[in-house]
Amino acid sequence: MPKRSTKKVAKKSHKRPVKKTTRTAATRTAVVRTKTVREKTVQTTAVQTKTVRKKATRKSSLFAGKLFEGESPGEHRLQKILASAGFGSRRQCEELIEQGRVEIDGTVAKLGSKVDPARAEIKVDGERLKSAKPVYLALYKPKGVLCTDSDQQGRARAIELVPDSFGRLFLIGRLDKDSEGLILLTNDGALSERLTHPKYGVPKVYRVQVAGELTEESVRQLCEGVHLAEGFAKAANVVIKGRYKQSTILDMTLTEGLNREVRRLLARIGHKVLTLIRIAVGPVKLGKLTPGEWRKLTQTEVARLYASGR
Repeated sequence: MPKRSTKKVAKKSHKRPVKKTTRTAATRTAVVRTKTVREKTVQTTAVQTKTVRKKATRKSSLFAGKLFEGESPGEHRLQKILASAGFGSRRQCEELIEQGRVEIDGTVAKLGSKVDPARAEIKVDGERLKSAKPVYLALYKPKGVLCTDSDQQGRARAIELVPDSFGRLFLIGRLDKDSEGLILLTNDGALSERLTHPKYGVPKVYRVQVAGELTEESVRQLCEGVHLAEGFAKAANVVIKGRYKQSTILDMTLTEGLNREVRRLLARIGHKVLTLIRIAVGPVKLGKLTPGEWRKLTQTEVARLYASGR
């Protein structure tokens, strides 16, 4: 009988051979575009997430008896203060008050209470609202920048020129869009009241260039006062700094703080303001700051601000 072959028969593979494909230029372009879109989407999502976290952090920071950006010193509703301090929504803060968990100067607060957080001691569940570190800044507001809390047109605002890391700040001594110069920013409500309330008479000095020649009679008229819509207004002091063929430069000191007072006083005696720069608020000078720059006030300057005025 014939011998059987001992050679193994190789099994046939059922796998299809892999064909090598070559990407065309169009395919490569499509892949690159897809990758770019994905990267942009990831970056956009990351930025949005960071923004949301940043806003949440600012909202949760303690109010600490200080006023918020754009707010004036004085009394505020208690639930607003608590909500701003991160204790929840205003409705949740109202529930805290109704439950008797909030005290004002040792007395259980009632819903609807108003309080000046810069002067009163506020406690929640027996713990006092922690004081934020006081911030005092000097800013050179450029011309064209607004001193406002918000702007629907998205125009530049003075508060945006300082870092968010300082927390909530508000402006002391606003300037109109066409004016420039020194603005103070702080979270100290007591100092803000002292610098803005007319009864303290803190002087503010403006370097002004007006059209035409300002005579000594005009200077006397400014210091004696003129009638405006709010009543009688006058400059505390006027000093001529320079004269040119078609304009005059002067330093004007005011203590009242009426809206656009410098421009209106000069317009009342027939002179148009060409440029207006605030160069001092009390003892604090604009100094070497350039438009858009800011600096921290020294302890000496803060002390002198508290001592300034009447």
